[in-house]
Amino acid sequence: MRHKSKASSWREKPKAVVLVLAALLALDGCTVGPKYNKPSAPAPAAYKELTPDEMKNTDGWKVAQPKDDALHGKWWEIFNDAPLNTLEDQVNLSNQNVASAFASFMAARAMVKEARSQYFPTLSTAPAITNERQQIGGAAASGTGTGSGAGSTSATVFTEYALPFDATWVPDLWGRVRNMVRANVAAAQASAADLENTRLTMQSELAVDYFSLRGQDALKELLDSTVVAYRQSLDLTRALYETGIDSDESVAQAETQLEITQAQDTNLGILRAQYEHAIAMLVGQPASTFSIAALPWNVAPPAIPFGVPSQLLERRPDIAANERLMAQANAQIGVAVAAYYPTVTLSAGAGLQSTSFVNWFTWPSRFWSVGPSVAETIFDGGLRRATVEQYRAQYDESVANYRETVLTAFQQVEDNLAALRILSVEIQQQNAAVTSAERNLSLATDRYKLGIDPYLNVITAQTTLLGAQQTAVNLHIQQMTSSVSLVEALGGGWDSNQLPSQHQLISSSTTNSAAPNPSSNPHGTPTNP
Repeated sequence: MRHKSKASSWREKPKAVVLVLAALLALDGCTVGPKYNKPSAPAPAAYKELTPDEMKNTDGWKVAQPKDDALHGKWWEIFNDAPLNTLEDQVNLSNQNVASAFASFMAARAMVKEARSQYFPTLSTAPAITNERQQIGGAAASGTGTGSGAGSTSATVFTEYALPFDATWVPDLWGRVRNMVRANVAAAQASAADLENTRLTMQSELAVDYFSLRGQDALKELLDSTVVAYRQSLDLTRALYETGIDSDESVAQAETQLEITQAQDTNLGILRAQYEHAIAMLVGQPASTFSIAALPWNVAPPAIPFGVPSQLLERRPDIAANERLMAQANAQIGVAVAAYYPTVTLSAGAGLQSTSFVNWFTWPSRFWSVGPSVAETIFDGGLRRATVEQYRAQYDESVANYRETVLTAFQQVEDNLAALRILSVEIQQQNAAVTSAERNLSLATDRYKLGIDPYLNVITAQTTLLGAQQTAVNLHIQQMTSSVSLVEALGGGWDSNQLPSQHQLISSSTTNSAAPNPSSNPHGTPTNP
């Protein structure tokens, strides 16, 4: 029997390593764990609260025609209000909630890159120059001496020069890394959707506060004019009293009516100031340096394209976020299942080592080592099984959350459609009530001037008219805020196709072009409208 030479054996070792690598690469395409399929969610065929037939009976609000089938990114522009447009643009730059959500998205994006790094080997080096002293010979070395004079010793001092390079690679045989990357990509996409949801929430909250503030200005204008009218009535009552036609009691009643209305007029300043301060917070400015000038109420509800219910699943960022969380939970199941399979680690080392600095970088000073290792858990007390059960339960939880979010979205849309439909009819009825109250006050005033009726009838008519006018203004405010709430419930001008892809998440540039850059405006100092 012939034996292979030592040189031949060394030559065949690299071939064996190559074969092992080839086998591992062949297995690298195997991915364990469930395949993700987007769960179904209930979506009605049409909205019930505002049908085309009902639109014929509405007034002051309408639905966009099919040619206006979608909201765009700057959805607030449909209200045609220049100061509102200016304020909304500042939200994207200076709102701190948006800035926080953007930072959270950037952190999630970095985690995708962290997960992808496990695809590649780890390379390291540790150059070292070590001085060593070793004792050689004698009793101390042999251990046979019986006294201090037994044997002889000598010490050797030398310097060792080392320049090692180590490489370690764990092939992704069972898809553990691939599932981790998928999970982190889904988490980053969910974070991007959360960013859009935060931005939409802040923008819609600003619009609601803005129209509420404008409504306070309209109420202020109404009460200011009412105070003027009541002062004229008081002057009339005093004149009639001085001529002996009326009594001092009527004068006192007119004075009371005027003073109560003045107090109501003054009280409006509290809520308006609070709305103004809230807007300052939303646009990232100190409330102490922010102000909005009063303007006449000249707004009207716009045409809002609400589309069909199936489109809502793609337009709402919170629905998109929950759907991506389902994908993340599904991928995490695959990560847990991969723990059942063995882990193969390929290690290699090479470098230069010598006790002579002159010979350190010469070919004879080289050394190398290479070889695989396999690790497999034999017994873990049910840890892996419990981990898989945990992630399966978390996936089921994410499915339930997703479907709950969908149901909530349809509820919010229907709520606001119903509000707008009913408000349209109620505003017509209230306008008729205001007209009747004006006629009643005119008649009561004429009869009072003629001495037919007491001044108390005039006060009753005035109170009725003011209450009807205040209700009409509040209904218009509610109509505008409901329009904003409907836009928010529809997802604004967003679409799930705007979610960043995996390629965009790992690129060096910012993946969300619409995302704010807080560093570009750290103090948030845009001009006031």
